[in-house]
Amino acid sequence: MTDWSTAATIAAEHAEATETGGAVARPVIDALVEAGIMKLWVPARYGGGEADLHTALEAIAAISRSCGSTGWVVMIANTTGLLASRLEPEAADLMFGAPDAICGGFAPPVGVATVSGSMAKVTGQWAWGSGSSHATTMGGGVRYVDPDGAPTQLAGSRSGFAFFRSGVELLDTWHVAGLEGTASTDYRVDAVEIPIAHIAPMDKRVLEVDGPLYRCSIFGALALGVSMVLVGLGERAIDELVELAAKIPQGSTRGLGERAGVQVDIAKAEAGLRAARALVGETVATAWDEVLADGRVSDDSRVALRLAANHAADAGVAAVDRCYRAAGGTAVYKRSPMQRVFRDAHVATQHAMISERIYEPIGRFRFGLDTDLRPL
Repeated sequence: MTDWSTAATIAAEHAEATETGGAVARPVIDALVEAGIMKLWVPARYGGGEADLHTALEAIAAISRSCGSTGWVVMIANTTGLLASRLEPEAADLMFGAPDAICGGFAPPVGVATVSGSMAKVTGQWAWGSGSSHATTMGGGVRYVDPDGAPTQLAGSRSGFAFFRSGVELLDTWHVAGLEGTASTDYRVDAVEIPIAHIAPMDKRVLEVDGPLYRCSIFGALALGVSMVLVGLGERAIDELVELAAKIPQGSTRGLGERAGVQVDIAKAEAGLRAARALVGETVATAWDEVLADGRVSDDSRVALRLAANHAADAGVAAVDRCYRAAGGTAVYKRSPMQRVFRDAHVATQHAMISERIYEPIGRFRFGLDTDLRPL
């Protein structure tokens, strides 16, 4: 297993600088690259770890425990790395082959790729450009049109993820409450011409590199990744509350950790996180066994994975909220890591992959109703 401890320690040491600088500090990026953490899900043929689902999820949680913003960009780099399996080898090697290659971007097809022959001219503006400050390549979801503007397809796919080595303009829009160090600014391209080989198909699986990892759902992996950021933040909140245990609140003669209510809070927070980890571990293991045996994840497991992801996200933010409230007035000061954890967690909860509405198709499926599972 990859040793993440050094990178996690460096991320923690630079957490404040990461937040105030609006981007993950360079020593942290260098440590993540050195440890191979940014390419855990990139195919081995391009210098990646081609790790299983569980391994990368553990890395995301461990780094998030040290710094939420750093854990977030680790999650983005790795989920984007899954797309290397869908690119033609020459293009994938260009985007992901360098030891320090890091890709990021926003997958929904809000951009337009006008296809003509072997080239495409792409115009679009995307939000949530996490990791844009250090990414060697940025990408964005596009829908295909022909030169007349009519919808068209490439290799049976109506949309894809276009990778850009140049021509990306970063917009100064990331002024937010939390996850400030992720540099998740808006970005755009204007009539940038790229080979169609630099676009990975999204709505139809075309694998150039086959393997169990790449037969899993990219969006399922993304949801699990987001949830493990929140699990890591929940664990950090517990760490911070333990650090405050000796604090004697104003007007009291007992340390914070001696208060019965605080003891209940930390116990419930830990129980929720451990239960969430167990459910994620169980469902990921089941899905992985299915892929190894049958080459695909069953519908039951796809639903179970998204349920586990949403549950873990809920458990993470619940743990943060419990610990934040229990910490008292100390937690509101910017000098306290607890308030950064609180803000990071509540920004992370806004990600669409773990939104409350995801429970609806899960519930429909469990009731045996006709359910569109494509979003899962």
